Amino acid sequence: MKRGMNAIPRIRINNLPTPLVELKRLSRALGGPRIFMKRDDLTGVALGGNKTRKLEFLLGEALSGKCDSVVTGGAMQSNHCRQTAAAAAAVGLECHLALGGEPPAIPEGNLLLDHIFGAIVHWCGANAKGELIPQITEDLRSRGRTPYVIPFGGSNATGAFGFVAAVSELIGQMQDADLRFDRLIVPSSSGGTHAGLVVGADVFDLAADVIGIGIDRAAPGKPSYESELAALANQVAERLGVDARYDACAFRMRYDYFGGGYGVVGDAEREAIRLVGAQEGILLDPVYSARAMGALIDMIRREEFARGDSVLFWHTGGIPAVFDHAKDIVPR
Repeated sequence: MKRGMNAIPRIRINNLPTPLVELKRLSRALGGPRIFMKRDDLTGVALGGNKTRKLEFLLGEALSGKCDSVVTGGAMQSNHCRQTAAAAAAVGLECHLALGGEPPAIPEGNLLLDHIFGAIVHWCGANAKGELIPQITEDLRSRGRTPYVIPFGGSNATGAFGFVAAVSELIGQMQDADLRFDRLIVPSSSGGTHAGLVVGADVFDLAADVIGIGIDRAAPGKPSYESELAALANQVAERLGVDARYDACAFRMRYDYFGGGYGVVGDAEREAIRLVGAQEGILLDPVYSARAMGALIDMIRREEFARGDSVLFWHTGGIPAVFDHAKDIVPR
């Protein structure tokens, strides 16, 4: 497997390893198990975030293929797009973003950073999931460019390699600190982070039970999200030469924290942001990490963990969105 990972093109843009910290004050406040946090909000690119782990491999593949530009898409406040714009700038690739919505009078949050990093924004109205990426890509090719397409969330097998490698990084930190984890809690949306962690857990013998918190799906669909995760994990394993194969049952998801919908800050997200901020001095983003932390807080209060358990929360970043949701976090 190590030979397989080393054969995959990769650029080095992150500050790794990201810190692994214990949230002692939060644990005491909740009367719960030991809580640790893997701080991918501190990856170092464009105010941090989990997507730059994926981008090390995605942009490595783009550069090895002699591409001169990248095309990706998402919502107006997409963390993935913001990190792609910065990473592309860092390696000299032109970045095209297919963003949902219409241009606001004043760009804020992630959108402001997209512009600062020199991204070319294509406004796509109701198409917020990258539906117009093929059209933008074909236009670039017609003008003699060589674009590289990054899927929604960077969540294909190439991107997921970033989180197989992340588990190796985590194992090293656990060994240095003599730690073990019973559960690993992670926001789960486009799937690359979750699938990569599960494959990485098998490859590097991480015994923790990986639990994904559904961010933008109120319930599994047909085909189920778990089946999508399994298909992606199988692609990753096959490319790495790993014998393991996955089905939907290999993935644990919690869909009961969807709240008011994607990007809607409710009581759970608001409490998570303010509680972690007040107890630990750590920011959570309102869309992903706050929803997942709100789930963890509720799970602790429901006594789903034993007092002697150790739980790892994977912070996926997204901090710029805090400023776009100020009125929701601190309501008047």
